[in-house]
Amino acid sequence: MRVDLFDFDLPADRIALRPASPRDSARLLRVAGGGVSDHGVGELPALLRRGDVLVFNDTRVIPAQLEGRRGAARIGATLHKREGPRAWRAFVRNARRLSEGDRVDFGAGVAATASGKAEDGSFLLSFEGEEPVELLLERAGRMPLPPYIAGRRPADARDREDYQTMFAREEGAVAAPTAALHFTPALMAALAEAGIGHETLTLHVGAGTFLPVKAEDTEGHVMHAEWGRIAPSTAARLNAARAAGGRIVAVGTTSLRLLESAADRAGRVQPFEGDTAIFITPGYRFRAIDGLITNFHLPRSTLFMLVSALMGVEVMQRAYAHAIASGYRFYSYGDASLLLP
Repeated sequence: MRVDLFDFDLPADRIALRPASPRDSARLLRVAGGGVSDHGVGELPALLRRGDVLVFNDTRVIPAQLEGRRGAARIGATLHKREGPRAWRAFVRNARRLSEGDRVDFGAGVAATASGKAEDGSFLLSFEGEEPVELLLERAGRMPLPPYIAGRRPADARDREDYQTMFAREEGAVAAPTAALHFTPALMAALAEAGIGHETLTLHVGAGTFLPVKAEDTEGHVMHAEWGRIAPSTAARLNAARAAGGRIVAVGTTSLRLLESAADRAGRVQPFEGDTAIFITPGYRFRAIDGLITNFHLPRSTLFMLVSALMGVEVMQRAYAHAIASGYRFYSYGDASLLLP
């Protein structure tokens, strides 16, 4: 499909620079079939059904942005995928000044050697020493805010908490599964009281999620790979819930992509561990999920293509036009939508 079908105009003042406080006070746009209605995230217990199951991503964001030097040259690096105990693939700013074999000093006793330059311009960074890389990043790294936020303000101490979900447990993401940022212990208690269950899986979100689609047609875009895991016990409970008539509602596109990667042709979720590069565009037949809670996405992005595949391009263009006109806040720290095809 033509990528320009997924374009829309978004005023800059609709981009949220901070999350709602409290988190579950964010607005929620319900899109069901072809209609839309305005709600708040706190109304989810009434908008879902007893027996439904929400599926969250329990990945934890690491301080994956680094600033360093190779000699006199300044080098910026954003880690996006672990490739070994001490090796991470990274997108590099000022990559013209970096060659394979160069050593980059990131300060605070943290240094790495560059190798394995890829076609997308990324490098493999192998960190020196014996300390776990996570400890090195805690010393030298910053939270990797999305470009549309980082371009308007620097990351600060608040982001260390704001950019983590309440489910964050498995370290390895360089971007938050932002739909889950809206959930609080109080909201989870209300959902449980309403008979709505929840499960967790792990997908380590990579910085590739923010890469623009440069191709003119979706067939020309190469999707980034991310590592994920669904435990056998989790898969069994999800299949049992669906067999009993419950709906599986993914919280975030990351949860959805992993569930769909793990589903067999009959729609049963299988245990999963490994990489997925699934690219969902209109025409895709969903097998594992019955709904999605997600934030509002960038124009011409793979994520807007995904929600358009679920609901239809025209439906989502109308829904986004309504959201913009109604003052909804967009992107990672913005408001949410509940999509029920």
